[in-house]
Amino acid sequence: MLSAFLPGLLLGLSLIVAIGAQNAFVLRQGLRGEHVLAVCATCAVSDALLILAGVGGFAQAAQWLPWLETATRYAGAAFLLVYGLRSFRSAWRAGGALDPASAVPAGFGATLATCLALTWLNPHVYLDTVVLVGSVSTQFAEGKHAFALGR
Repeated sequence: MLSAFLPGLLLGLSLIVAIGAQNAFVLRQGLRGEHVLAVCATCAVSDALLILAGVGGFAQAAQWLPWLETATRYAGAAFLLVYGLRSFRSAWRAGGALDPASAVPAGFGATLATCLALTWLNPHVYLDTVVLVGSVSTQFAEGKHAFALGR
């Protein structure tokens, strides 16, 4: 079990280091002290579902749909390119800093809607959590559950 858990844990740690849209949103909400528990719980449940989808079904889905891995790879690359260019443009204009005090506090519903959109509508999360984690988990046929717990 430990031989599957540790790689899952290390993969999870390596993926959390990169601050993506969801992580930046969670950090901003934490700095502002707004709806922190709800945002963290929403992200945790969403990530757990995505990990289970990757570990439990990506290999199977890729067998049924041979084009799926290639399509997700190129769709993810296109998203990352556009997102990177937008971030570069925003930084160039000096308006892209993480400034938690600059905006008016959002309501609970709007905050959760933003959190869900940043999680479920972001192709990057599917690349990392479903495709990458799902692909790596296929190495641990007997320990998939331990791998998922590590992640």
